[in-house]
Amino acid sequence: MDRITLPQIEEAINYWRKREPSQGEESRLCPQAAALAAPYALMIIGHRADMGAEELPLAALAAYQAWQASLG
Repeated sequence: MDRITLPQIEEAINYWRKREPSQGEESRLCPQAAALAAPYALMIIGHRADMGAEELPLAALAAYQAWQASLG
């Protein structure tokens, strides 16, 4: 599978945040952005520039692929 970079995950999170803004007093992320936020944080903590698509949890992979599809 393809390698997914940290900036790509960040772009995907921003896409979902723009499409479905945070909700409630706690500024809860939409499910897609939330699914991508965990691997994004792990990449930052682990000082990783990229990761294999197969490493993403299914919900994060689905959100990432939907973002990719929106790019045309």
